[in-house]
Amino acid sequence: MSEKNDGANRDATKRSARERLLVERERQKTRDKRRRTLVVAAAVVGVLGLATVVGVIAANTGKDDSAKAGPVVAPSGATGKDALAIQAGKPEAKSSLTVWEDFRCPSCKFFEDNYRDVIHDLEAKGLLKVDYHLVTLIDRRMGGSGSLKAANAAACAQDAGKFTEYHDLLFQNQPQEIDDAFGKNAKLLELAGKVDGLDTPEFRSCVEDGTHNSWVAKSDAAFTAGQFRGTPTVLLNGKDILSDQANQVTPQKLKEQVEAAAKGSGGAAAGAGKASPWGSATPGSGTKAGAKASPSASRTGSGGSSGSSSSGSAQD
Repeated sequence: MSEKNDGANRDATKRSARERLLVERERQKTRDKRRRTLVVAAAVVGVLGLATVVGVIAANTGKDDSAKAGPVVAPSGATGKDALAIQAGKPEAKSSLTVWEDFRCPSCKFFEDNYRDVIHDLEAKGLLKVDYHLVTLIDRRMGGSGSLKAANAAACAQDAGKFTEYHDLLFQNQPQEIDDAFGKNAKLLELAGKVDGLDTPEFRSCVEDGTHNSWVAKSDAAFTAGQFRGTPTVLLNGKDILSDQANQVTPQKLKEQVEAAAKGSGGAAAGAGKASPWGSATPGSGTKAGAKASPSASRTGSGGSSGSSSSGSAQD
């Protein structure tokens, strides 16, 4: 009898142990499930928190970029409406040339290479003043910041009284249109070293701080608002001298017109029948000769050498 009782007790003990094990297993499953839920919840909170942080960073980055634009600071001696022009030549000159240019624009380089000597000669004689308006068309079209930074550096050179020398040097050393070399301050400062007396701590600070960036942006906005055909846009006493593909003003005719104006004999019709240094209008552009179009009008390739009046580049 005693053996039977002992056997029954052992069986009861085994059942009790199995039951406790099953209960413990169920409890462990519950704990594991709760733990997984907490881990997932924590992960979700972490992701949401990270997204919030990223959003804040993005928002703050945008605000910082806006703040970096800074106030509109016109360069020394800037003139014209809203002080958006840098003037070269004598203010009392009878003829005025208005030039809208982009330092990355190949067509602007072509214009400068062909007309530079005549323009400087007329300036030196007191017959012509030139109002330069700086544009960032190529930055907007091709990407990069070379147009903006070069224009800012040119405005910094104006502060130092070295605008003309640095302006000419930038065009003489213009990189390929797709090469944003002017987007690097080091390149702009390197070129400044070639202009006597320009590479000063003040100039370097002006370039590196982008002192005139907002002024350049305002000039570019004025260009867009003016609905000009492209860069360069060149106006002699208010008349576009490059828009009429059949009757454009060559460097020689520019000289003749300015000299005639100084003598009071007009010369408005000068240039008729002369070959254009710019070639024909861009095929398929849909822009009639002399008409205004979008500043983002099509461009043909640049060409020509200094002093040449052979076919070259249409406007950017």
